[in-house]
Amino acid sequence: MNTIIDTNFNFPGQKDLYKGKVREVYTLENDLLLMVATDRLSAFDVVMPKGIPYKGQILNQIATKMMKDTEDLVPNWLVATPDPNVAIGKRCEPFKVEMVIRGYMSGHAAREYKAGKRMLCGVSMPEGMKENDAFPNPIITPATKAEMGDHDEDISREDIIKRGIVSKADYSVLEDYTRKLFQRGSEIAASRGLILVDTKYEFGKTADGEIVLIDEIHTPDSSRYFYAEGYKERQARGEAQKQLSKEFVRQWLIANNFQGLEGQTVPEMSDEYITTVSDRYIELYENITGEAFAKADVSNIEARIEKNVLKYLG
Repeated sequence: MNTIIDTNFNFPGQKDLYKGKVREVYTLENDLLLMVATDRLSAFDVVMPKGIPYKGQILNQIATKMMKDTEDLVPNWLVATPDPNVAIGKRCEPFKVEMVIRGYMSGHAAREYKAGKRMLCGVSMPEGMKENDAFPNPIITPATKAEMGDHDEDISREDIIKRGIVSKADYSVLEDYTRKLFQRGSEIAASRGLILVDTKYEFGKTADGEIVLIDEIHTPDSSRYFYAEGYKERQARGEAQKQLSKEFVRQWLIANNFQGLEGQTVPEMSDEYITTVSDRYIELYENITGEAFAKADVSNIEARIEKNVLKYLG
């Protein structure tokens, strides 16, 4: 199972390379960034030892498609996609917050709620809610962007502004864009028989001061989806929701005594389990895009990427 875990390209005009949890970002001349989506899998802010086949292609293609489907609402960084795993766009100064928005009480919010908390990132959560219930209105629960290896931290709007992480004026734009994107994402999901439960958006500022959407959008790594069919019935019966997201990986890790805590060891993922994870990612791609997934040639992924990028850079 060929996967791309790590890259060390040397493109023409290359100035810098930053390696995130999943993506590797090459800074090029002319204020351009080249982002390679690898097959690395991150959960609980820890990168798993093995890659997931086609994951990078899936994330990149969903993100670039969703950017095109939302560019009438919110400007974004994207300029071109010369390879299934590559996006090229405008260089931005990223805001050091992730704009997390939740339409339903799931995942991290549900875990906090079960622990007795009724306030998340300065936002109150109503009493009497069950896991996976819809919030009366979507709530924004930001997180500070951590360096690789550190856990992102919940933070309130007030603390973001007070600590000068984002100015009040810019934060108002981020909130507005976040709500617009979530509304559009929810409409797209509904048209495919899905519910967009929660997601995160990242933003940056271009050299000329424009705030734009960056990174990924509405992918299984950044979002949680439920199947709409049977949602109400499962809630009424107190059953787990049928979902398409990375949560199934987190649940598998929890069941194998791993939550990214100190002293814990990442459990071994068998080839069979990795294949099921890859299949789940493909399932989400086909459900959220409404298109059949076309597997790229993975006989030599690095050589393919280099050839396609060099052709584009011309």
